[in-house]
Amino acid sequence: MHDEKITLRVTATGQTLEVVVFSKRPEVVTVVLGEGVHSMRCSLTPTRNGLAYAGNAMGREIVYERSREQVRADIERLNPAVRGPRGR
Repeated sequence: MHDEKITLRVTATGQTLEVVVFSKRPEVVTVVLGEGVHSMRCSLTPTRNGLAYAGNAMGREIVYERSREQVRADIERLNPAVRGPRGR
């Protein structure tokens, strides 16, 4: 199984983190910070202008700098069978 990894930026320090994606949808991106027993899930939601995803982890703001459209395109590229609901 291949784990998808993305790079996040901590806004306070400018430090970048490489984290594993738990689930990715246009409405929310859930990532796992850390490894093993000390790992922690964090949900990133789109910002108001839709140009990035932001979330909080232990009091620190983290940002995934991709727009909603870019995330939607990533999802379709990784799994083309998942295109959304179909009409009957």
